[in-house]
Amino acid sequence: MPRDFPRTRRVGEQIQRELATLIRDEVRDPRVGLVSVSAVEVSRDLSHAKVYVSTLGEQEEITELLKALEGAAGFLRHLLGQTLKMRHVPQLHFKQDHSLQEGARLSALIDSVVKADAKPDDDTDPDNN
Repeated sequence: MPRDFPRTRRVGEQIQRELATLIRDEVRDPRVGLVSVSAVEVSRDLSHAKVYVSTLGEQEEITELLKALEGAAGFLRHLLGQTLKMRHVPQLHFKQDHSLQEGARLSALIDSVVKADAKPDDDTDPDNN
């Protein structure tokens, strides 16, 4: 894992806040619906930013969403340049955030284990404990 520098973290957080607003208000592509910008990782030299987005939907819809956001990356970078006080705005690279799906999968696993533990065993006799 790369070292985390306070400036890159602050820049990433600012880009995350601004991008969430810009995607919601400025992007007019019909493939871009309800999108959550969950994290932004900025390179140490501030030249590249990985933008992790999450949304609900099927994998093909998410793939189309990522294509739409990659297509709008230049436009979003231009708008970021107008709002952020930076000499150079990082190039934006959009990635799918799998944490939502992983969280749902883990929750389902936990629920199945809890249900399995809640069933009484046929081998045990409650009177002979």
